[in-house]
Amino acid sequence: MCRNIHTLHNFEPAATDDEVHAAALQFVRKISGATKPSRANAEAFDRAVEEIAHISRHLLEDLVSTAPPKNRDEEAAKAKARSAKRFAAA
Repeated sequence: MCRNIHTLHNFEPAATDDEVHAAALQFVRKISGATKPSRANAEAFDRAVEEIAHISRHLLEDLVSTAPPKNRDEEAAKAKARSAKRFAAA
């Protein structure tokens, strides 16, 4: 599950709210052990996702880096190449 959480820091353009929310959702799913909570737990699950997304946004805004910002398209191409190499043997 956590393989779907991608680095969001130091990208140009900055991470979108949707990307931060998706990462928070994956994190809460991993912690709770549930991809879809029961009705009894839905409110707590949704609240946790929103709070973690909020805190994550603050973290991303506060982090500093001396490295140049990464390009999303280049990073996606690198990931695709790694995946092709990894699964080519299979």
